Amino acid sequence: MGMRPSNVTESADGKRSGHAPADGPAEQDSLRAGLKNRHLSMIAIGGIIGAGLFVGSGAGIAKAGPGIIVSYLVAGLLVVLVMRMLGEMAAADPSSGSFSTYADRALGRWAGFTIGWLYWWFWVVVLAVEATAAATILTAWVPAVPQWTWALIVMVLLTATNLASVGSYGEFEFWFAGIKVVAIVAFIVLAALGVLGLLPGTEATGASNLTAHDGFLPNGPGAILSGMLLVVFSFMGSEIVTLAAGESAHPEKMVRRATNSVIWRIGTFYLGSIILAVMIVPWDSKAIVDKGPYVATLDQLGIPHAGTIMDVIVVTAVLSCLNSGLYTASRMAFSLGRRGDAPKSFSQVNKRGVPATAIWSSVAFGFVAVIFNYTSPDTVFQFLLNSSGAVALFVWLVICFSQLRMRPLIEREMPERHTVRMWLFPYLTYATIALMLFVIGYMFYDSEGRQQMIMSVVVAAVVLVLGILLQRRHGLKESDGTSEKAPERDASAVEK
Repeated sequence: MGMRPSNVTESADGKRSGHAPADGPAEQDSLRAGLKNRHLSMIAIGGIIGAGLFVGSGAGIAKAGPGIIVSYLVAGLLVVLVMRMLGEMAAADPSSGSFSTYADRALGRWAGFTIGWLYWWFWVVVLAVEATAAATILTAWVPAVPQWTWALIVMVLLTATNLASVGSYGEFEFWFAGIKVVAIVAFIVLAALGVLGLLPGTEATGASNLTAHDGFLPNGPGAILSGMLLVVFSFMGSEIVTLAAGESAHPEKMVRRATNSVIWRIGTFYLGSIILAVMIVPWDSKAIVDKGPYVATLDQLGIPHAGTIMDVIVVTAVLSCLNSGLYTASRMAFSLGRRGDAPKSFSQVNKRGVPATAIWSSVAFGFVAVIFNYTSPDTVFQFLLNSSGAVALFVWLVICFSQLRMRPLIEREMPERHTVRMWLFPYLTYATIALMLFVIGYMFYDSEGRQQMIMSVVVAAVVLVLGILLQRRHGLKESDGTSEKAPERDASAVEK
């Protein structure tokens, strides 16, 4: 099968066409360019900061000790490389389907179908997780309101925000992400002063805690990989800006800016803050797991009401993740609908320029998952969590393989848009693939990661089979003349 040429775009009725408007992808004819530059800038900067950083990072520190710094470093390097590849494709041809669209063109319809639905699955499960997390904190603040009621309130609120317009999503995310950025910057400043002993009542800790408690790798080098399994999924979401860019006035410019800034964003917000936290609080402190590393650090520095402050920030991070998760799931469903890989109604937009059916479908599954979280937390909901756990690695692998095949087409057919380039192509792309395959292999070996990996592979295999059947059925219809002729493939395209 030949590779689809990059000028094959999606028409409003979900069929492929062989011509794209000069000013960008056809999808922009339906989805309004309602996101402003400041919205996308803040989504790019703050979107990567999730509740997992503030709370979940404690488990990684407890498992790997100070070696968690290496786990974050390696995972962060993976994200930087993958985002560079995705940025190369997205800057050349922005699309609301992002990597799913590129996989469709580069690898085949089965690939776009499979990774698109797996990504949608991941985010609707995240909706349930984050709604429950927000409800837990809000119930602690207002015990008179049942937890399920809070979960319902936050889901309804953010559904309404997404249904209103893409601009309202952007505005909410601008302020949510802004609060997270201010919080993490404030933490870094306070922690740095604490390490230097410049805060009242504190003594300089320096780097002593990195080696004082059984060394830098108290649980052995293997703990770095175990910690990385916990870390890698907290980076999921960095690719959202490439989906959102399709609804902005200058998508190529915003994708290029977001891609170029990913190094300092990860280095500052994740790596910088974790290093400071481990330098101040001993890795084996019970507070690291019980309170989370950030609250434990602020307590150690004598900051009053640290727990309450962090609860507010975590709720903000959770609401931000919910907001972005619903947006991302609905746009992926919209793109699948346009390509004929989902019900046609998913590709329809209302008078406000938003894909209402795709939003309602995504949030409906999120509501069902929330119910399972209360009724069957250890069975059905645990299955949902495990079956979506490795999707991040699958998405990143598909991005790598798509970029390998899209690069020649971009250079040949749209050189003027080739403004973002993967470093040391193709060698660094192959090295990234090898590193991810190694991580996936280790997940099968690791006792804690094995179940998650197996369930994710099973679900991925089911979706893959459906994708292959869909592609074959589509091919049979074309050969029988029962559907419109498929777009002509580029004769010079690289053959599989």
